Amino acid sequence: MEVTAARPAPMPAKSDVASAPVPAIEATDLYRFYHAGDDETLALRGVSLTVMPGEMVAVAGPSGSGKSTLMACLAGLDDPDGGTVHIGGQRMSRRPETERARLRAGSIGILLQSGNLLEHLSVLENVKLAQALSGSRSRSPRDVLAWVGLSHRGHAAPSRLSGGEAARAGLAVALAGAPAVLLADEPTGEVDAANERAIADLLLAEAAHGTAILVVTHGKRLASAADRVINLRDGVVCDG
Repeated sequence: MEVTAARPAPMPAKSDVASAPVPAIEATDLYRFYHAGDDETLALRGVSLTVMPGEMVAVAGPSGSGKSTLMACLAGLDDPDGGTVHIGGQRMSRRPETERARLRAGSIGILLQSGNLLEHLSVLENVKLAQALSGSRSRSPRDVLAWVGLSHRGHAAPSRLSGGEAARAGLAVALAGAPAVLLADEPTGEVDAANERAIADLLLAEAAHGTAILVVTHGKRLASAADRVINLRDGVVCDG
């Protein structure tokens, strides 16, 4: 088990957004339909949610409940058929892809269960590339790696990382540009309990630093660490 016992000091501060009154994420009445021949799938049916700066919210639900579709719409990787998404008060939905990409690069960090790292680059080079794409250099790449406990693995290729190291390296890449919003899709789905706990601690520390975090998870530990849990079933927010 490769998790370090003590987490490094918090990363260098970004601008203080904790007291900002504007929601970091605001989705209103999202609908998303998919068609296959005569069949229609209603992936999202009127989903609304708000995440404030410094808040960590978990989205839970069975497979096929619309969680991944919701994340794609929030990130501007997909456009809802109805409703709107605002990131930091700026509309993400129904804008040209170039504008969505610009807003996404400057405001959103995306952490997937896998596929966060480019194999032909070292871990450190992946972090540097993420910073270059975001246009933010408020955090030293080496400080970012130290924060996730990977100072000693900066020059390693992604294929040489263990599962826990790869998960934490993906988190480093997602947070390299000091985003206002972090969208994490099953970030602990392939790690052991110790690494799940470590990643939950890192996410909580980042939220305390002012980042709004929305995480899709089946993990009870990660869900219990969140400020609140949104349950999604058949494309609808439900109770429990």
